[in-house]
Amino acid sequence: MTGWDTGMAKRCYYDVLEVDRNADESELKSAFRKLAMKWHPDRNPGDRNCETRFKEINEAYEVLKDPDKRAAYNRFGHVAFEHGGAGGPAGFSADFGSAFSDLLEGIFGMGARGRGGRERGADLRYNMEITLEETYSGKTAQVRIPTSVTCEGCSGSGAKSGTRPKACPTCGGQGRIRHAQGFFTLERTCPGCQGRGQVIDSPCPSCSGSGRVTRERALSVNIPAGVEDGTRIRLAGEGEAGVRGGPAGDLYIFLTISAHPFFQREGADLYCRVPVSMVTAALGGDFEVPTIDGSQSRVKVPEGTQSGRRFRLQGKGMPVLRSKQTGDMYVQIVVETPQKLTKRQRELLGEFERLSSKETHPESAGFFGKVKEFLGRASAV
Repeated sequence: MTGWDTGMAKRCYYDVLEVDRNADESELKSAFRKLAMKWHPDRNPGDRNCETRFKEINEAYEVLKDPDKRAAYNRFGHVAFEHGGAGGPAGFSADFGSAFSDLLEGIFGMGARGRGGRERGADLRYNMEITLEETYSGKTAQVRIPTSVTCEGCSGSGAKSGTRPKACPTCGGQGRIRHAQGFFTLERTCPGCQGRGQVIDSPCPSCSGSGRVTRERALSVNIPAGVEDGTRIRLAGEGEAGVRGGPAGDLYIFLTISAHPFFQREGADLYCRVPVSMVTAALGGDFEVPTIDGSQSRVKVPEGTQSGRRFRLQGKGMPVLRSKQTGDMYVQIVVETPQKLTKRQRELLGEFERLSSKETHPESAGFFGKVKEFLGRASAV
């Protein structure tokens, strides 16, 4: 037999929802949503078999979602709910209260608009690039944003000056219409006003009835000191104007910090690499480095400094957002090997190499000593 015969014996509720008898609450709800969307009468107009199947799906879910009803059903089957027993489907109120409220919103867009067509405006995004110096000190930036603003000609109502929107004759201003189908009262968005509850006979010529027009606005954005790359700043109510006087959306400023030619940032700390000559690293010396606040700090290099050594400048890093703390700055020494040597320079370096000892280059002497020892053991095996 094809289709669904209203006169046939009731099917097992678990079979109706296509779930196992041990299905948990989330599995039941997921199965119910999937089947209800598939068999909803509004998606299958004129198909009475769909109406029967839809009612059967709802009846099964109303029982199995309730722990007490489910326990009674598992023990006694359908007989537990005959003659209204256990408060089962015989006493079911088909107003789509708990079972379908969230489902219908997802399918038909119910609740998307308020009474009078007052819709919230869209949120906007603005990408802004700032420098590391601006991040250090903070700044007030001026931005110009094209967006929708409330129409001055109609004050956001959408109606021509001297007129007003009127209640939709199709839904009586409710924005939704209802019609009965068997045990159910179905509710959906009014096609006459698209859920707004109002219609406009004489639209405003400036905004064509939308209640808003496109304009470019200038805004001031306060960027606090210490913000990090990817920070999002929210300006409430500075997004698009709402439709027909609805609340405005929000504006989100997304910050990107441009690469710095000298500093690298990790949290509140700053790092920089400073090349020094081989002679300075060997004999010692000092130099000045710029800091993010625009000043300079002197770094003293002790005799025999190796490449990669770091020196810490306390409190010379970035401010910590919304606090009085400040990070540190780390200067990493990179010993530069001389290039394009003259003949005399080569002779001097060669003489220096001949005069060098294990004490002169302790790390390399220790390393190659261990290599020699390792190779000696390997050859003896």
